[in-house]
Amino acid sequence: MLAEWLDQGLEGRTPSRTGGRVAGGDFRLLAPGVLELVPDAASAGAKACVLSVGIHGNETAPMELLGEVLARLEAGLVRLGAPLLVILGNPEAIRRGQRYVTTNLNRLFRRDLAETGAEPDRARALMAEVDAFYGRHVDRERLHYDLHTAIRDSRFPRFVVEPFGTAPTPAEQWRWLAAAGIQAVLHQHRHSWTFSHYAKHYHGAASFTLELGRALPFGHNELAPLAPMGRLLEALVEGREPAAGDAGSMAFFRAEHELLRHSEAFRLCFPDDTPNFTEFPPGTRLAEDAIGGETRVGETPLSVVFPNADVEVGARAALLVAPSPPPA
Repeated sequence: MLAEWLDQGLEGRTPSRTGGRVAGGDFRLLAPGVLELVPDAASAGAKACVLSVGIHGNETAPMELLGEVLARLEAGLVRLGAPLLVILGNPEAIRRGQRYVTTNLNRLFRRDLAETGAEPDRARALMAEVDAFYGRHVDRERLHYDLHTAIRDSRFPRFVVEPFGTAPTPAEQWRWLAAAGIQAVLHQHRHSWTFSHYAKHYHGAASFTLELGRALPFGHNELAPLAPMGRLLEALVEGREPAAGDAGSMAFFRAEHELLRHSEAFRLCFPDDTPNFTEFPPGTRLAEDAIGGETRVGETPLSVVFPNADVEVGARAALLVAPSPPPA
């Protein structure tokens, strides 16, 4: 049933059941693309976990990875030991195989959202589900992993973005992520209104956007490199301590600037296939914009992450980042 829930969400079918049993607890479908798992007896150290996939509809590897975890839970190979909210972010974009339908869902997670349309309505619905879930588990530490893949290659194929916020990230998270095969960490420098930012900003959750390789169609993903991440997700589902690695094995970066697209007459001054975390020396021209003018690297080298010249006007076309020391 749980693996079928993902398939039904992708196909737009109404599930035949809205609840049932798994090893160690119950599940119930709260809304389209929203599944809650409630353990009979949560482990003492279990987190209140939100796991989300498909916020961008063409990023399929996380959906396949999470589907494997749910299938193992349903088969009794994994036992539920933590409260869990599983979210299939943008089902219509997933069905179309597109990043989004009309606008980027992952820039809409703020409580004063005024936009209207399919994606703004979906953002409001998902924010309400997260609010209610954390409200049901006020006695537990909060965690949100928003699983993505990037639209281009990367010097570090598996990396995480730590949203901006005042709540410090527990040191255990860096060790868990290192053991799960994460190669780099990017600290955000300002509010960004992504889904992971929402959980951290409004709920104080330990929260990350996880980039797990390259965006590819269903059936074309190589899941073997993601096996350590699958083991981390299973540990969270079971409410047990995940494997720990050396946080120093990951490269750390901090965002220094956002490169915005101000007009239709905008272009990036480097090839479209430039990998994430490519470093540019001082003086390099990075972008030209009819309104924003020219952007060049200043006195210290900067690396580019998430470059995309085809974003909507007013949206971020790239992050410019610099190396950062590991957290103490």
